[in-house]
Amino acid sequence: MNLLNRITIDAGICHGKPCVRGMRWPVEVVLDMLGTGMSVEEILDDHPELERQDILACLQYAKLSLSGHNIVDVA
Repeated sequence: MNLLNRITIDAGICHGKPCVRGMRWPVEVVLDMLGTGMSVEEILDDHPELERQDILACLQYAKLSLSGHNIVDVA
């Protein structure tokens, strides 16, 4: 399964920022939680609407964003 399919962009949700599965969970918020030291397990415990694959998708999206690849081409 392509994890990037879990990342959606909709102008009507979070001002068009990349989000997890059309929910109001921007990729940047998930990355921020990881960056503050939260473990994947802590995030999942605190936010049961998220799934482990959602967090992995956010990491993959960030990696591709920084690599200079066109995300549309690789998704």
